[in-house]
Amino acid sequence: MFTGMKKIIFVLAICTSVLAACARVEPTIGKSKGTEPEPEPEPDGTEEVKIDINTAFQTIESFSASDCWLPNYIGTYWDEPVKAEIAKLLFSGEIKNRKPDGIGLSGWRFNLGGGTANQGAASGIDDESRRAESFMDPSDGSLDWTKQAGQQYFLRKAKEYGMTEQFVMFSNTPPVYLTKNGLGYNKGNNPTWRANLKSDCYDDFAGYIAAALNHFKTSLGIEFSFVSPANEPQYNWTDSSQEGSPYANDEIATLVREIDRAITDAGLSTQILISEAASWKYLYSDEDTYRWNQISDFFSSSSTNYIGDLANVPNIIGGHSYGTDGNWNTMVETRRTVAQAAQAAGLRLYQTEWSMLGDGYSASEFVGYDNATEMDIALYMSKVIHCDLTYAGVSSWSYWTAVDLERWDHKNRFLLIKAVPSGGVYGDIKSSGTCQAAKTLWVLGNYSRFVRPGYSRIKIEMDKGSQKFFGNAFAAPDGNTVVAVYTNLSGEEYDVRAAIAGFNPSEIKTYTTNSDMDLEEGSVGGRNIPIKIKPNSVVTVVYKK
Repeated sequence: MFTGMKKIIFVLAICTSVLAACARVEPTIGKSKGTEPEPEPEPDGTEEVKIDINTAFQTIESFSASDCWLPNYIGTYWDEPVKAEIAKLLFSGEIKNRKPDGIGLSGWRFNLGGGTANQGAASGIDDESRRAESFMDPSDGSLDWTKQAGQQYFLRKAKEYGMTEQFVMFSNTPPVYLTKNGLGYNKGNNPTWRANLKSDCYDDFAGYIAAALNHFKTSLGIEFSFVSPANEPQYNWTDSSQEGSPYANDEIATLVREIDRAITDAGLSTQILISEAASWKYLYSDEDTYRWNQISDFFSSSSTNYIGDLANVPNIIGGHSYGTDGNWNTMVETRRTVAQAAQAAGLRLYQTEWSMLGDGYSASEFVGYDNATEMDIALYMSKVIHCDLTYAGVSSWSYWTAVDLERWDHKNRFLLIKAVPSGGVYGDIKSSGTCQAAKTLWVLGNYSRFVRPGYSRIKIEMDKGSQKFFGNAFAAPDGNTVVAVYTNLSGEEYDVRAAIAGFNPSEIKTYTTNSDMDLEEGSVGGRNIPIKIKPNSVVTVVYKK
């Protein structure tokens, strides 16, 4: 859950004060460690593709993004035309003049803030844009549902557009009123791997979560699909760059049992999503007996932390794609391993956060941040999405921050939409400004706008598919639509001929994102006409009967 600055684990010799979000440096994972692939030769530009609608894999439940942290300030203080434009870009599914208005996100992650914004400078978090409000007053624990007004604005907009089907409430820290140190991060606590939640306040935190869920159900008509109470529990969160709390597995199990009870008592249908592990490896590796190996620890009936039998805990486990995305081989190996572990436990996998965090990227696969264009970064994101879908078999995929400031030369590594206050990116975040869609937004839209909840990922075979040209295919539940998403990382144009056995389309449309186009619509005259996949592009092909 880290945005432009959030948990930036740049592996730098020194985290400077300017990089205020150098938040998590404790575990070091995701290095190549001998798995660095050899560069592949450039392809020859032709591709025969076979799509099998009768061989299906996981069902897609959502493509999503998070509202940390700037959307609360934008939704509260900025002018209506600007924040309405942001909402349209995120949630609209309309296509006008051969171009979508937005990317039609089918999921939205809402941050249940800890109250550091309520505390102001006393929070210890210097960067105001990283402070989050809470409905719970830090001084006396009373509740004020007018807080987080900006975030509530975007929740309403998501509902109004009608595309978003899955709302997830997640917590980085308990409300500061309930923490051991009275802060929204883990300063001064010992041991550092233990939760910052007071030992006698687990039921209070659970009750607060249930109250918040009920508020949205009754006031906005939104019943959250999931609540995620422990985000990235493997990190110690001692840095003051943002809200965060560690949790050991036994603490998560205790908290989940309390939330399960509170949700049941409140008559809510919300389910509990665990654990939003900070990296895939934490779900299956037993290197750390307190915070890792969460698939086994939470879903094995022989474990003392078993919670798989609770009424409101589904057969789902969540993790983040950070730290294991440095090169193709590492991505494939790690995701195959976590998929096997999840399948053995009967679980679906959710990828609940990714942005281009850290600096451990293969020089043969990424040009480096200094030289990267916006499109380079967006193309790399598509590679991660592909690997998460194909090798981890995730049912849901979520980007980290939907909207942020493009500071410290981060380009679009941590955002989908750039927001600029009237005083510039380092100016007053409460002062309305402008917004601009980044290439990451449109590439995510190549998936989110067209691969809708209920679609199944289906078999696709490519005669020369490679690390520079790859694709995914999906089928609608009614059998009338097939969607293919191709990513071309090469400098060559591809001619793609796709055969879909038993499927005779009457209409074929393409949606291209590259340096010059943002989901621009095109038409293909017939099923036997090759589809042009431009160099360095992501192209969605929609086949309709």
